[in-house]
Amino acid sequence: MSIRLILRFINMIDNKNMDNEYLKKFAQHLKKIRKEKNIKQDDFLDVNGISRSTIAMVETAKTDITLSKLKIIADVLGVNLKELVDFD
Repeated sequence: MSIRLILRFINMIDNKNMDNEYLKKFAQHLKKIRKEKNIKQDDFLDVNGISRSTIAMVETAKTDITLSKLKIIADVLGVNLKELVDFD
């Protein structure tokens, strides 16, 4: 195995770890906003294809989510998309 290939693999792992950290931070932020707005996960039931389990998985950083679903979540929470994703 070449050194270049090893370095690319290490970089992929680092990027994956960064992605996981971002998902965890986003999950915490989403849950915080939802609770502040007194919205339950059940309030998302089948809203344009978003189920309670989808919200639960996003809030526990077990899955990623599409931009269109992020927009729906923002609308249900009564926040703009920027507020939902700007948490650093």
